[in-house]
Amino acid sequence: MLVKVGSRELELHGEHLTELRSSNDIFHDIRALRERMEEDGYLLIRGFHDRDKVLEARKSILEKMAQMGKLDRDTQLEEGVMADGSKTIFMGGTNEDLPALLNVLNGDHIMRFFDEFLGDKSLTYHYKWLRAVGKGDFTGAHYDIVYMGRGTQNVYTVWSPLGDVSYEMGGLAICLGSHRFEKLKASYGSKDSDRDGVNHYTDDPLFITEKFGGKWATTEFQAGDVLIFGMFLMHCSLENTTNQYRISVDARYQSMNEKVDERWSGKKPKGHSK
Repeated sequence: MLVKVGSRELELHGEHLTELRSSNDIFHDIRALRERMEEDGYLLIRGFHDRDKVLEARKSILEKMAQMGKLDRDTQLEEGVMADGSKTIFMGGTNEDLPALLNVLNGDHIMRFFDEFLGDKSLTYHYKWLRAVGKGDFTGAHYDIVYMGRGTQNVYTVWSPLGDVSYEMGGLAICLGSHRFEKLKASYGSKDSDRDGVNHYTDDPLFITEKFGGKWATTEFQAGDVLIFGMFLMHCSLENTTNQYRISVDARYQSMNEKVDERWSGKKPKGHSK
């Protein structure tokens, strides 16, 4: 099976692309989860969020998108079919108008998890990176540190698909071992997107593996699944080749006792600025 990863078509289970490993078998062992994070650079947890709550959040987002005229009116709302001429929508912000979404991302279950995982009281950035990715679009390969590196580097991204995501709809892919690419971390990983004008490292996933090693990994996702990873894990998305929006959200979590990147927290986060 060929899968569109960034600008390339790669064969699943071939030379360049494999399947993400689930960590559900060790989910109740915090020490093992920390070791797995150290080893793999990511944790895939199936059914981490309550599926019904995720689908409730999805519905409220789709209702908002329908009001914006972004959905095909002749199809079911829940399908998220794009209206003619519609494109990818970025809805980043505090999303206070979407309480069902914040109920998932700020809920007791996830804050308790990070309290235990970090061994400290945790916080989540007020800013959430909510996206509805349209047909033909994908996210290029990057480290998150270049966008939120002005506080502690011990920040974790939680990527949550808001709905079921097939390979064709364009879920996340990560480059295995890229959290140990020291030359890449010291060069690209030392940049600041605002200060240095950098964005994605590349749209070509093989440019990274041919230069630094590693292999790409992805999977199909269900509503409720999460992918958790640190600031120095190279990741991108598959291309959405369908006419349905792929809706997902990134949220960030860290210790309350470490420095916070001021661009992304507070009641009115300022976001990207010099």
